[in-house]
Formats: sequence, C-alpha cells, structure tokens
Amino acid sequence: MRMSVIGCGYLGAVHAAAMASIGHEVVGIDLDERKTSALAHGVAPFFEPRLEELLREGVDSGRLRFSTDMADAAGADVHFLAVGTPQAPGGQAADLRFVDGAIAALLPFLRPGDVVVGKSTVPVGTAARLAEDIGSTGAELVWNPEFLREGWAVHDTLTPDRIVVGAGPRGERAVEVLRTAYSAAVSTGTPFLVTDLATAELVKGAANAFLATKISFINAMAEIAEAAGADVTLLADAIGHDPRIGRRYLGSGIGFGGGCLPKDIRAFAARAEELGRGESVGFLHEVDAINLRRRDRAVSLVVEALDGTVFGKRVAVLGAAFKPFSDDIRDSPALDVAVRLRGLGAEVVVTDPAAIGNAAAAHPQLAYELDRDDALRGADAVVLVTEWDEYRREMDPERTGALVARRVIVDGRNCLDSAAWRAAGWAYQGMGRL
Repeated sequence: MRMSVIGCGYLGAVHAAAMASIGHEVVGIDLDERKTSALAHGVAPFFEPRLEELLREGVDSGRLRFSTDMADAAGADVHFLAVGTPQAPGGQAADLRFVDGAIAALLPFLRPGDVVVGKSTVPVGTAARLAEDIGSTGAELVWNPEFLREGWAVHDTLTPDRIVVGAGPRGERAVEVLRTAYSAAVSTGTPFLVTDLATAELVKGAANAFLATKISFINAMAEIAEAAGADVTLLADAIGHDPRIGRRYLGSGIGFGGGCLPKDIRAFAARAEELGRGESVGFLHEVDAINLRRRDRAVSLVVEALDGTVFGKRVAVLGAAFKPFSDDIRDSPALDVAVRLRGLGAEVVVTDPAAIGNAAAAHPQLAYELDRDDALRGADAVVLVTEWDEYRREMDPERTGALVARRVIVDGRNCLDSAAWRAAGWAYQGMGRL
C-alpha cells in the first residue's frame, strides 16, 4: 500500500519505518527539517532499539522517504496521523493544536476513498469532530490507538498484542483497508478488534489509567510497608501470584514518568470532568499524587542516609532517562530527583548510557559523566533511579565500593540484591524494603 505518516516524532518515525519494513511504500511528513533530513539518511533523532536498522533498510530500498511538504502525502491510500498531543500549557487537558493543524493541512490532498487513521492519543469525542471535515472530501476516518512501550516500540509495532480500530457507522471499507495494511500481524493471530470511534479513543486512556493506578497502588503499599516494617517487594510477589492481579507493573520505586503516562492520565481526568463524570476517575488525582510523592521520598532517603544534609556532598545519580532502553527525559523521575538534590546543595553527577545529551540540554546545572565508574568515583552516596542493566545487573558491590568515598546507596527501583550489597558493607536503602 501507499501510506503517509503525518508527524515523525517518536510514534510516527517508528510507525513509518515499521510499515516500510513489511513492504508498504511510506512517506513521513514532519515540519521539522532537521528531523526529516536525519530520518532520510537513516539516522534516528532519538534512541530506540532496532529503529535505525529499519530506517536504513527502508530508505535504501526506496520504500521509505521523508518530507516537510504535505503535498508529498498526496496519492497515498492510507494517511496515519501521529502528531503529539502534549499537556496544554497551564492546564491538565490535551493540547490538540497539532492534531487540528495536521488535519487542516492534509484536507486539500485527500481523495474520495482515502483512509485517514488517527493514532495520536486524543480526548474522547475528537474523532467525531474530525470525521466531519474529513468526510467532506469523501475520505473516511478511523481511529487506531497505539500501545507502544518505549524501548520496545519496534517490537510492539511489528508484533502488537492487539489492534484496535474504531470506525463510524459506514466505515466497513475503511476497516478492511486497515486490516489489509496490518495483514502481516493479523495473519499470525493478533486480535483485530473493531469498535466505534469513541470506544477506540477511550481504549488508550483507559489502558494508561489502569497501568498508572497499578504502579501507584504498589507505591502506596510501599509507603505503608515502610511504616509497618514490612517489605513491599515480597508483598508484590505474594499478591502477584494471584492471576486476577498479576506481578507485572507491581515494581515499587520512584514511580512512572515519560511523555505519555503522566500527561495521558491528566488529560483523561480532564476530559471526564468536561463530560460531567469527573467523579468516575477522581482516583486518578491521587494516583498522580502518589507517583510524585515517591520522588520526594527518594530525595529524603538520600538526605537521611547522609546524616541529615547533602550540602557539599557528592551524589552519583545512576540514570537520567525515565526508563531503560530510552533516551527520553520527559517528566523523568530520575532527573527530578537529581535536580532536587542539586537544589539542596549536593554536588550531583549524573550518568546514563543513552540520555546524557538530552539531560544536559535540559539541565545544564548538573554535572554529567558518560562512564559509570567516573560518576561513582568519590561519591558520598549513590542513587539508582533508572534500572539499566549495567546498574542493576552488572555493578559488583565490592568493586563499586572501592570507587566511592562512602558505601551509601539508595535503590530507587528496588532492583538490587539488598543482601549482597549489605554484605559488602553498604548502607543499602530501598523504597519500602527491609
């Protein structure tokens, strides 16, 4: 099929490269000339495993190209809308300016029979509004939410766990077009769920709200475990064996961040308020509050471990990205903790395998070391805040102890073997752990 992907940020670039890799002819459209130039040379503007490999294959094969001119989308059978929906300035709702702008720019190039596929995360009701303008051209709108995990985005695009397509009352042909577009995944048994437009829009928000709630639930239990003298990791193991609950996303620590989960649950709650059903998701405000509170707790643990003050102390912060296998620092708990410690007078040194460039651009007041050992050398305290393998699996307590000034470590992800670190003479502190 001939496809366009409007918006070549994280979602769009991955989607364009993945669609080209399964044989479609794809053009990616983005207003950022530097970004499209990099993508056209097979260079990803952000870190994502396997993405550059797919970009180079697509560009070299001629199936994948990028442009800043919306006119280059003309002639595509399917147009994927993948622009960002950030949190609105000064509010909780989603900012839809980029969605509206992209549709307005695309309308002159739509033909009867074309299919526009919304992938951006939008408030429920957005698709119905956009469908009127798109329908006036004879094209059809469907909504196909994405469920990508950063660090696994290529895998999740090529082998999704489900495909959801929302369509209007006369959208059968558009649904079948999309089924054909995704035939590689559908043929292997991936569930293909057809809904109305509103339900498809709600799916992404509801999924993120549930995941955020599960994470904040176990972090709330960590707060209680600390007060009661219990161990939240053992608690999570015990309740996780219940198949109705499951162990995934019950990892306690400093909480979630990134460019999706925090802003999506806030926008979800804001839209519920607009619909007059704010009380139905009122708990999401507490989910958000618990999440932010965990960052406060991580900072306080460092202060307590250093005898009540971090002023003038060297603190090594292991991690800057909001999660491993990513260079995304948007709403990163790791950087938030680092900045707060710096604000208390600590000499903070941050290390990360992928995100130092982005972190340094956003927070130049912090010191950075690409090499983990250089960051650790002479530290009065170590804070593990992003669970990269080179921190949680590859750091030896004895060898690390020889690098630091004091053997003090705060495990903000509860991912280290506490017994091994304590046996090596470390003052180990987890979050809700014994």
